[in-house]
Amino acid sequence: MNTARPGSERILVFVPMYRCAPQIPRVIEQFARVPGLSADLAVLCIDNQSPDGTLAAAEAALAASPVQEKYLLRNDDNYGLGGSHKVAIAFAQAQGFDYLVVLHGDDQGSIADLQPHLAAGTHRTVDALLGARFMRGATLQGYSTLRTAANHVFNAIFSIIGRHWFSDLGSGLNLFRTSIFADGFHLKYADNLTFNYYLVFGLADHGHRLRFFPINWREDDQVSNAKLFSQGLRMLKLLRQRLLSARRFHEAEHRDVPRASYPATLVRSWPASAQQDLA
Repeated sequence: MNTARPGSERILVFVPMYRCAPQIPRVIEQFARVPGLSADLAVLCIDNQSPDGTLAAAEAALAASPVQEKYLLRNDDNYGLGGSHKVAIAFAQAQGFDYLVVLHGDDQGSIADLQPHLAAGTHRTVDALLGARFMRGATLQGYSTLRTAANHVFNAIFSIIGRHWFSDLGSGLNLFRTSIFADGFHLKYADNLTFNYYLVFGLADHGHRLRFFPINWREDDQVSNAKLFSQGLRMLKLLRQRLLSARRFHEAEHRDVPRASYPATLVRSWPASAQQDLA
């Protein structure tokens, strides 16, 4: 369904969800608290087979939200965070959205940090506007000194290998121009939590225009899905592959389970007529 006014841009905010029932209502409430958000902004929540009450909590919060265009999807299988990104990208492409914003459903980041850049039109000058937790002007709460130091080290290593400075390898607040995914360069990237590490290399290696901006980030009642040791080993393997050959890196299959598609079920949409358009 396309509800945008003629000549206006359409922005879809994708909220990936997994085991975040306590946090997802707070995330959706952000849209009512942030003044000046585009009238054409839409929200897409995608539940990745959460075993708790995340889906029901999201449905109730979306129903109460003043945002007019809203969608709630549930992945037909557990695709991982990267797989959910691919579902959202395909949805944005099919529904004619110009930009895709990623706002994680665990309430660690805030859409308010992106709003000034949207108001200034910064997103129109780049292909990706990426939130950064580790650059000047950013704030971190509840993040250990060890994890912060490790992120700075990996940011530097990725930047040297990628020949482009990366202020963050994947925060929970990013914006992408939807058209950059038209060639499907992202589809063979890993479906797990390392998806964003592949993506930053892909954006830089394919010549897309990147800009980072500082964000406010906090950890309090969130449940982390990251296993630091195994995550570090995956990052080292990824870096080795990219260092050996950028071309082979982007042509290779990085998924544990290659898929021809990532089907998801539409649970509910607002307005109700959108459900018929998506069928």
